[in-house]
Amino acid sequence: MKEIEFYKTQSGKVPVKEFLDSLSSKHAQKVAWVLELVERLDQIPVQYFKKLKSTDDIWEVRARVGSNSFRLLGFIDDDEFVILTNGFAKKSQKTPKKEINLAEQRKADYLSRKGGKT
Repeated sequence: MKEIEFYKTQSGKVPVKEFLDSLSSKHAQKVAWVLELVERLDQIPVQYFKKLKSTDDIWEVRARVGSNSFRLLGFIDDDEFVILTNGFAKKSQKTPKKEINLAEQRKADYLSRKGGKT
């Protein structure tokens, strides 16, 4: 069982929460349902949770509502937490490189700030 947390910027913004708040209630409900699966299941079907190749251990939470696809990117911290860094509506076959880069930057920021805590 994993616990989902949202990455918080140094200024206190929570990008994934802002993304979720921008979705319609129907879309947000589906994403929330998928997040619940990620938290509860030990073996999460790849259609909902998948490690992205050629990245710095970035994972993708995947939700689909009709023809709309939504992705939340993040990483696993201490084998217990899924830290979600950013979300977007997926418009093409491949995950945009800028979204992967953003997730990797936020992962590095999170880990460096976490390492500074005692």
